[in-house]
This record gives sequence, structure tokens and C-alpha cells, in this order.
Amino acid sequence: MEHPGSDEAARRSRPGLTACSLCSGETLGDRDPAAGGQAARLRRLQAEGLARLTFVECLDECERGDVVVARPSASARASGGPVWFERLAGDDPTGHLASWLAEGGPGVAPVPGPLAAYRIDRDGPPTGRDGGAEVGSAGVDRAE
Repeated sequence: MEHPGSDEAARRSRPGLTACSLCSGETLGDRDPAAGGQAARLRRLQAEGLARLTFVECLDECERGDVVVARPSASARASGGPVWFERLAGDDPTGHLASWLAEGGPGVAPVPGPLAAYRIDRDGPPTGRDGGAEVGSAGVDRAE
């Protein structure tokens, strides 16, 4: 039986993050000023208790780079599914991600405006971030 103050209860109340270990940090490459790059930023979110982090070898979205999937907490799964992001790298985007996760993340809080530009629309037609961007075949804008 799970006790309200237990580690398991705390773990189940946090959203999760899944990131590709092969492309994490790819967007910024050698220009990333952070020691450990994007992977270190994501690990910091876990260390701060904002999310449970899982690195996988591939999310089968190699052309996108820096793919991160925000998963709802166990308690929020009935209200929302995972949210996929591409090219989510750097201090500012990761800070926006951290703020959203602190508010509850998927299934609890809407994706904030600054993160919407990185969102991959997995369920519907292409959305077009800037109205003039070329839309890729997978339903994500390809701004040149």
C-alpha cells in the first residue's frame, strides 16, 4: 500500500521526461556553453524533483534533433497524454520546460506559449508556427 508521504507517491505525482541519448545536445552542438550540454540540463530537472527522466537510444525522430517527450504523471494520465518536442535545447527552452513541469506538465497545465514553437503535433494536421514555414511530411514546420 502506498503512503501519501512515500517516495513512490512522490514519484507518481511527477511528470516524466523521455529524451533521446543519441541526439540530446545535437541542436546546439559545439556552441552549447553548458558543461554536459542538454543532457546535463535534463538531468538537472530530475535532480530538482521536477520530472522523472529516462534516456533511450532512439525515439525514431532522428531528423528533428533534441527530441524530448513530456509524459503526464500517473495521476494526470486520464487528463492528458504525452507531449513531444523537437529541438528543445538551451537554457531558455529548458527553463520554460522546467516552469511548465513545476505547474504539473501534461494533463495538468497547458503547454505555455514559449514551448509551443517546439511542440510536435502528433495528432492532427500541421499547425504552421510562422505562417510562412514549409511544412515537413511528418506534420512539423520546417522554417528555413
